[in-house]
Amino acid sequence: MNSKAAAQPVPSQQEIDRAARCLAEGGLAAFPTETVYGLGADAENPQAVARIYAAKGRPANHPVIVHIAPEGDVDYWAAQVPDQARKLMQAFWPGPLTLILKRAPHIPDTVSAGQDSVGLRCPSHPVAQDLLRAFAALKPGGQGGVAAPSANKFGQVSPTLAEHVRGEFPDEVAQGMPVLDGGAAEVGIESTILDLSRLDQGVGAVLLRPGHISAVQIAAVLGQPVHSPDAAAPRASGTLKAHYAPHTPLELIDGARQARALRGEGLPDGRCVLVSYDDLPALPADLSARLQLRIVPADPAHYAQALYATLRELDHGGYARLLVQAPPRTPDWDAVNDRIGRAAAAFALDTSGF
Repeated sequence: MNSKAAAQPVPSQQEIDRAARCLAEGGLAAFPTETVYGLGADAENPQAVARIYAAKGRPANHPVIVHIAPEGDVDYWAAQVPDQARKLMQAFWPGPLTLILKRAPHIPDTVSAGQDSVGLRCPSHPVAQDLLRAFAALKPGGQGGVAAPSANKFGQVSPTLAEHVRGEFPDEVAQGMPVLDGGAAEVGIESTILDLSRLDQGVGAVLLRPGHISAVQIAAVLGQPVHSPDAAAPRASGTLKAHYAPHTPLELIDGARQARALRGEGLPDGRCVLVSYDDLPALPADLSARLQLRIVPADPAHYAQALYATLRELDHGGYARLLVQAPPRTPDWDAVNDRIGRAAAAFALDTSGF
């Protein structure tokens, strides 16, 4: 075990068992995954799943992902498990890949917002796996699945630390909702979502949401290209135009806009912060009173890992606006561009003078 892993908090078996019992009794429990923290409920209990929607303020037509343990039987959850899905499970599970498959008839459609599909994922975080195993052991037949979107109010920045969850749901925590602390999320952004539910209709694999596992990696395993969403694609988590947004207005800026900001030109009223992956010089004193700098990693994996924690921290900085340098438009940045673009789309900002 490396020093980074050893430094992560490890919930006790008693804490994990308590969270599993809470889920089995129809309650909510928050837990870490390698992507972000999830707000979980028994996927086969419609009333419990409804509590997720109520706590988050989540629209009823926005499906959630079902998390299963490594030993879980995918055939229990899906009516059809094509060979392509099994290849991807072998390559990437446990890990940050959600597969959309045809839902088994006995699985309630509350997890899929009324659709005939279901999103399935096997997380790699050891705490998530321990919880899923403990919960499955309490279920008849041992097939327990936990429906779990990100543990934040709908449309807001996803949590990558247990303290983010506690701050997001103080009432639920005060009422006894377990929050398992597994340390900082390693990936930092939500899972890749791939639709395989329409292969029998001649529709190939469709990427609904980019993530840590790229379309290039998926295509290499499948031996065929991955397609962009079409009008008939199933609805999936985190795919609305505006999502993942902080409370502070966020503006995506290009290189020219960044250069003007660094000269103090076109800044909105109030203090602003410039989030950049460039190696920028210190600002002169007269400008630093109006514009703060936050330098973030220049590679996509570390940028993604730091993204949500950075946005949450800056959200409490009293800034009038977050100016975020647009990442490169290259495939390795697709997932980060997706999250930042949706965050910026939440704000209608007047940038005509900038």
